[in-house]
Amino acid sequence: MAIKVHGNPFSPPSQRVLLALAEKDLDYEYVFVDMSAGQHKKEPFISINPFGQVPAFEDGDLKLFESRAITRYIAYAYADKGTPLFDQDPKKVAITSVWLEVEALKFDAAGSKLSFEILIKPLLGMTTDEGAVEQQQGQLASVLDVYEARLSESKYLGGDSFTLVDLHHVPIVNNLMKTKVKALFDARPHVSAWVSEILARPAWAKVLDVLKI
Repeated sequence: MAIKVHGNPFSPPSQRVLLALAEKDLDYEYVFVDMSAGQHKKEPFISINPFGQVPAFEDGDLKLFESRAITRYIAYAYADKGTPLFDQDPKKVAITSVWLEVEALKFDAAGSKLSFEILIKPLLGMTTDEGAVEQQQGQLASVLDVYEARLSESKYLGGDSFTLVDLHHVPIVNNLMKTKVKALFDARPHVSAWVSEILARPAWAKVLDVLKI
């Protein structure tokens, strides 16, 4: 099997890569990285990702890290497989690229911090910083206001079809739906409908089954 994903079940970036592979209906080998044992900071893992963060990815002799770069590679390299995740029309590519930047720089900036504070810290025996939660909720609300306007014009953020833009949101959205932050999504009808759509993807159900989470 040519494709290998080195990841951890609770890592949203790892989940993002597995979701891209599932949407493309590609076979792969999943290599569990025990972060509690520090495997991500040691060889052989750091020979693939020198920053010591999951995931790491191999496709034959190609080695990649950074989940969004990996999903783009999957979308382009396997364009003829499964779900089309990136349009070839230059104007549509430009629009998709804008919203990919928004996800990475605006949505994830707040969403990942909220997920960490509310979900991950308690699992690690750490105390949630309620001040940080309140601040990040305000930032996320501002982003979701923009999303609500955008989604009143199109079914998905990148346009009328599911693309990498929507895919990149799924792991963090899934986490936040388990927290009080869910109310921010529910309060915006177009955002709420979009969340229901992206979390109901058969490929996402497949990922959850693989990871047993």
